[in-house]
Amino acid sequence: MIYRNILAVVGLGEDSARVAARARDFIAGTTGAQLTLLHVVEFVPVEPLSDSLLPAVQIEAELVERSRTRLRDMAGELGPAVRWEVASGNVKTEITRFARDGGFDLIVIGSHERHGLSILVNLTEDTVLHAAPCDVLAVRLPGRPTP
Repeated sequence: MIYRNILAVVGLGEDSARVAARARDFIAGTTGAQLTLLHVVEFVPVEPLSDSLLPAVQIEAELVERSRTRLRDMAGELGPAVRWEVASGNVKTEITRFARDGGFDLIVIGSHERHGLSILVNLTEDTVLHAAPCDVLAVRLPGRPTP
């Protein structure tokens, strides 16, 4: 199967460029597929029903705008044909919804090494793997530093 429509999920952290570059170089670059970067802003106000809801909405809008700027820059570094999108909501839900609605045939997502009890935690990549409407490629990333 040749992938034609690839979705790379990026978190805009240190490893994001690695995930995006892997999607571009090893998959989209060799098959001529369309590559789209997706970042999901998940912001939950501490007290959603309090009087402080308006500042929380403003904070979320600022987070989305900053994410758009960073993702636009990342897409520009990858190449002129790379599409990008910033969504807002539950990360796990938005990734699978976006992949389904966009007709993607491959999702590329970073996966951190886990050891010990962290294996029991249901991370985003686990949910995407089981709920995705298409194939999923996990890019192996170094383990997260322990506090």
